[in-house]
Amino acid sequence: MENDGRGSGPLPRGNGAVPYEGVWRFTAPAVDASVPQARHAVRDLLARQGVPASDDLIQGLLLIVSELVTNAVRHAALLSPMLAVEVAVGAEWVRVSVEDNHPYRPTALVADHGQTGGRGLLLVREITAEAGGACDVEHTASGGKVIWAALPLKPQGD
Repeated sequence: MENDGRGSGPLPRGNGAVPYEGVWRFTAPAVDASVPQARHAVRDLLARQGVPASDDLIQGLLLIVSELVTNAVRHAALLSPMLAVEVAVGAEWVRVSVEDNHPYRPTALVADHGQTGGRGLLLVREITAEAGGACDVEHTASGGKVIWAALPLKPQGD
């Protein structure tokens, strides 16, 4: 995975920012090996930056990253040989997104329980909703798409 330089270190203090805030973007080829690489890169980034996230939140984020990168590899690689993973961390939330250059905007499908696969975006939506977050699919200016999920750092009700 290549880091394109966005947010390679902590943000300077003084403007109310907390030390773990920032935006990081990694690019990778749309191949199967990029799925675990993206998951490990996000996990390592969150740990290195000292993001105050619970183990449950981190596991949910890593599952979301795995599902979104897997979808990009399986469904967009023909038109998008590269993908981008972005992690944005604010004082109260963390957002992960995966961008590719394929124009198709997927929808969450309810698949047959006997069938393997086909429920990745549904799973992302369920994890996000359970955490009290939000997710969406948006078109990019270049004609591709970005799928993102934002989760609160603190569980609902805290």
